[in-house]
Amino acid sequence: MAAASQSQDKSARQKEIDNWLPITSSRNAKWWYSAFHNVTAMVGAGVLSLPYAMSELGWGPGVVILIMSWVITLYTLWQMVEMHEMVPGKRFDRYHELGQHAFGERLGLWIVVPQQLIVEVGVNIVYMVTGGKSLKKFHDTVCPNCRDIRTSYFIVIFACVHFVLSHLPNFNSISGVSVAAAVMSLSYSTIAWVASLEKGVKPNVDYSYKGENRADTALSFFSGLGEVAFAYAGHNVVLEIQATIPSTPEKPSKGPMWKGVIVAYIVVALCYFPVALVGYWIFGNSVDDNVLITLEKPAWLIAAANMFVVVHVIGSYQIYAMPVFDMIETVLVKKMNFRPCFRLRFITRTLYVSLTMLIAIAVPFFGGLLGFFGGFAFAPTTYFLPCIMWLAIYKPRRFGLSWFANWTCIVLGTILMILAPIGSLRAIILSSKSYKFFS
Repeated sequence: MAAASQSQDKSARQKEIDNWLPITSSRNAKWWYSAFHNVTAMVGAGVLSLPYAMSELGWGPGVVILIMSWVITLYTLWQMVEMHEMVPGKRFDRYHELGQHAFGERLGLWIVVPQQLIVEVGVNIVYMVTGGKSLKKFHDTVCPNCRDIRTSYFIVIFACVHFVLSHLPNFNSISGVSVAAAVMSLSYSTIAWVASLEKGVKPNVDYSYKGENRADTALSFFSGLGEVAFAYAGHNVVLEIQATIPSTPEKPSKGPMWKGVIVAYIVVALCYFPVALVGYWIFGNSVDDNVLITLEKPAWLIAAANMFVVVHVIGSYQIYAMPVFDMIETVLVKKMNFRPCFRLRFITRTLYVSLTMLIAIAVPFFGGLLGFFGGFAFAPTTYFLPCIMWLAIYKPRRFGLSWFANWTCIVLGTILMILAPIGSLRAIILSSKSYKFFS
């Protein structure tokens, strides 16, 4: 009797904690929640760097890599949606839970959690930089004769929004922010390529590689690979998004989730391909690492586009921060036995936003950061870790179509993971020569 009572108490406490944690506290999302959450997670700062990535990759390789990345990441995203409920009666609500099922309790944590944290914290830092730089660009465009204000101050202004929004409890509570962000992503992407098209091809446009020698060209090419990888980052939060959708044996969550993913990927294609190809076609290798910086006129349109970017990265920051909050709060409540309460949430989330803000102020190397994080962490979690899990769990027939497709993704993803950070680290080092920390 005592053992049964103890078990019930433990189960009740577990349920109470699950109802408090941000990922599992609300499961009433519709399929369109999946669509706009995935668009917000995917289409972010990365889309604005795609013309610059094309200038590093060149026409032929650039187009091939863009298309291959779209196809490969859609395939690996489908795998994750399928694996969410592969065990009857159980849901893998978090990426690391799926990793633990595939690789074992301890090894799964060590394989997935460090990579996922690098991605999510890395994205939040990059979005702090993007938000601050876009606010500065908006200010400078609207008021060209005003006193120059340092980027650091704009990053602080951008962070202040998150000191408020970060206290929204779960994914569904940020759905309004996410809808606005998804609409903004399509809007500024369209402005970026339409405004580029309106400018017309630059006189003496140059499509040759920028490097002074073969080593420079190769390192730039590697950096470009990382920037493309960064653009396809939604996998790191896909299981957490799917966890918000209700599920029954008759109507599993993978149905509405997959419908939302398809819509999201159509929007991704409408954003990525025109921006990358038109931006590179118009400006060639003189394009900046953020195409909106290259576009100076019409001033009102560029100002609007930059403000759309700010609204979008506000939503994206929250989408990537929510799983981090969930990890922190899970450790504090389950492992360290803190009481689930508002004060605990307020302190941890405020400290997290402060940390990402300080790092963003210290190292705002936009292009280099994109490529480095894209290659080092996004490539594994997006391009090939789902494939390794699929092979470990489902064990498809050797040399069959599924086996061959997964191993192709693993080989290409591993090459990307090795090469991209090398080029991006060089870009960061070159940028740092002319930059004073906390300037």
